[in-house]
Amino acid sequence: MGTRVAVNQVLRLAVRNATISTLCPRQFGRYYRQSRWCCSSTNQATQHNQDLNPPSGIPVTELSLRSFIDMGFTESQAEQIYESLANVRRGDSAKHILPTLTALFVLGLNPSSVKKCLEKCPELYTTKEAQLQQRISNLRKMGLVEGSLQRVVAHYPRILTVPLKRVKNVVMFLKEKCLFTSQQVTDIIRDCPAVVLENLDQLEYKFQYVYFRMGVKQAEMVKCRLFRYSLDEVRCRHTFLERRGLYETPDKKGQTTIINPNLDSILNVDQDTFLAHVAQASAEEYDVFKRLAAREWQEEELQQGRTEPDSDDEDDDEDVDDDDDREAKSGYEKRRKK
Repeated sequence: MGTRVAVNQVLRLAVRNATISTLCPRQFGRYYRQSRWCCSSTNQATQHNQDLNPPSGIPVTELSLRSFIDMGFTESQAEQIYESLANVRRGDSAKHILPTLTALFVLGLNPSSVKKCLEKCPELYTTKEAQLQQRISNLRKMGLVEGSLQRVVAHYPRILTVPLKRVKNVVMFLKEKCLFTSQQVTDIIRDCPAVVLENLDQLEYKFQYVYFRMGVKQAEMVKCRLFRYSLDEVRCRHTFLERRGLYETPDKKGQTTIINPNLDSILNVDQDTFLAHVAQASAEEYDVFKRLAAREWQEEELQQGRTEPDSDDEDDDEDVDDDDDREAKSGYEKRRKK
């Protein structure tokens, strides 16, 4: 914790004297490494504070291998990042890469974690600084505290490339249409961050399926991390149990004539465990069922005219089409009337 605080303090000092967009890589690396070094000893910290005189900013037009090493990456890491950078548009990458690295370091990620984020999501190379800051700030407002926020970004860095309006639409949908509490929505984003890119129609269908067909309430959905799984995965295992007489849809009072297995034992186990301890069936039986069910569901979708997933090609948070808002608000009511 002390190291992260020191890093943040020194980087803020650097930013006050030169904006992130114009900070020289060597300057950035110097502030970052020295701020970590100063935490190891009080005397060294004092000397560091005396010597720290940030120079004026130098526009960044080209990033070299040495630049990345100065930031704290190993030679091997620097080479890999440099090669990756060469594969994206040179002008945009040179303009945005330093603010991106700064934002990730200030967030509390170490060089190894930063490198993994860039490998998982190369789009971060060209993400605008203002958008990054807005998206990180929004995640904090949603209740992702220190530790959770860093783990989410490290595990799913793509969340920093999703337009702000898109995230807010999903949050609104989970609260207003699925009736999750604010804390439950925070837990969903923390444990299943990819939900922010899920098609709202599919998200609604999955929620309704688990809520009405399986009789599972919101608290259990969140606890079992339902939104990590696709609708097909959920429906396949549930229907297999149902047709074997091992799962029964609760009546209006929530009663069943058998004891249904809980959602955790259905989803959060591998296939062998599911078949042996829950479905009590062989792998051959399940494989045959999956093939037949896939064909059956495909025919149903063609008959019902199920919609295609949303396209997420918005460039800026401010330029998202308002059609997404109207779709989010009206989709649930339309399906409910059917």
